[in-house]
Amino acid sequence: MTIKQPRLNNQVIQSMINAIDKPTIFITPDYIIQAVNQAYKDTYKTEVTVDQSKCHEISHKNPKPCDNYGEDCPLQQCISSKRTVSVVHIHATGEGKSYCDILMKPIIDEDGITLGFLEILDKINYASSESEKGKMIGSSSAFKSMINKINRAAKSKISVLLQGETGTGKELVAQAIHDASPRNEKPFVVIECTGLSESLFESELFGYEKGAFTGATNSKKGLIEVANSGTVFFDEIGDVPLNMQVKLLRLLETQSFRAVGGLKQKRSDFRLVCATHKNLLDLVEKGQFRQDLYYRIAGFPIMLPSLKERAKDIPELVSHFLKHSEHQNKRFSENALSKLCGYTFPGNIRELISIIEQSALLANDDTIHTNDLPDVVRQSANSELPHDNIRSLDEVERAYLTKLCNEFTGTPDELASLLYVSTRTLYRKLQRFDLKLF
Repeated sequence: MTIKQPRLNNQVIQSMINAIDKPTIFITPDYIIQAVNQAYKDTYKTEVTVDQSKCHEISHKNPKPCDNYGEDCPLQQCISSKRTVSVVHIHATGEGKSYCDILMKPIIDEDGITLGFLEILDKINYASSESEKGKMIGSSSAFKSMINKINRAAKSKISVLLQGETGTGKELVAQAIHDASPRNEKPFVVIECTGLSESLFESELFGYEKGAFTGATNSKKGLIEVANSGTVFFDEIGDVPLNMQVKLLRLLETQSFRAVGGLKQKRSDFRLVCATHKNLLDLVEKGQFRQDLYYRIAGFPIMLPSLKERAKDIPELVSHFLKHSEHQNKRFSENALSKLCGYTFPGNIRELISIIEQSALLANDDTIHTNDLPDVVRQSANSELPHDNIRSLDEVERAYLTKLCNEFTGTPDELASLLYVSTRTLYRKLQRFDLKLF
């Protein structure tokens, strides 16, 4: 990427910045802010001095760029990839530490020369790196990658399929997608698919007319009609029986339906979000889930990371759940927290909440000790591997990356996304072990 000093005058740059309604700056390759709009100034406590302040000094209060502190630098990614990039960061805003989705866009003149970079911020209100009621909590790479995808999906009308183990918080993510979407002031309707019989499925979804069946003394709106202009969340979509999937597919394709016992065709404009802990493609192969329905609901799949992949988030999650429980005065000892972080959590966040509750009840004072943890945690954390079975992390990483280089057929960007790292980090690891992806 060829970069030169801007030929645009300050007035042109400032006009371009002011036309953007989100917090925005125009920066040089060495991080100096050359233009800033009022929305950006209002976001941060630190005052911006044009042609002097550097972006990382304002947003992170750090003297060096963010990649010196373990975060992906969107400017460096933009320069390296020669295209627009987006990165989720935690910024030091006037409201404290806040999540921001950063869009970094190169500004190129008619000769193909880069004049500078636009940095546009999208504040994320549904997630936090610190304890905050009603928000998803975390700061791990896996969590940030998920947040990035949620933000991408929320702004679109595309159907979203949330996949992940039981207890990873799929309904919370579905709510976040709704809250961050243009439909956020309209209804968010949850439909539990597990255990729905065919008759119950139709009456719950489509409603019924008076006299449609014994006991129908009044007409009743179905959940689909209630959700008009809002979002419908089908939880555990993989549990819908095959004979009902045809009716569901028709609803999703036409957004039209008839109430049970009714003749009038009704319409409902709704955003579709589905979730499952099952592998739907496996069910498709077994003939237990319709392929056409799968592709209708899986417009934008999001894989929710397990708690094991988010080990870095456990201490903050523990603090958060204690803070918002009846055990606010209790804290885990360092050893107990270490044991907790070493546990695999097959039940994920739902299991973590249960373990915190049990441990707090068992603790005789305000400090929760190791012996207050449930047996399953202590036994798992205390189990040891024979020393001759332990391999170094370098050995494991080299072997895994070698396998991926030999077998993966996608692009470097796709692989980096699946590994929850930046493309730059992936290339750095490959170079370290003298490996090539293709």
